Amino acid sequence: MPTILRIKGYRFFFYTNEHLPIHIHVEKDNKTSKFNLEPILKLVYSRRFKASEISEIRKLVTENKKLLIKKWNEYFNNK
Repeated sequence: MPTILRIKGYRFFFYTNEHLPIHIHVEKDNKTSKFNLEPILKLVYSRRFKASEISEIRKLVTENKKLLIKKWNEYFNNK
């Protein structure tokens, strides 16, 4: 389960057996969420995150979207 980023206590990662569309999982403490990165940035689910935390995560995902997609492609294109 490759971790791509750690920012403000959030861990941004994907699983090694992932599928399209390109997406990222985010967790902190016992909370988790998933965002599709393509074709558009979209919250898929959130478990136990407050709305304010989701807003912060969405901002962090937006700011790091290119890196997250790059790391996804590097990992899965080498498989």
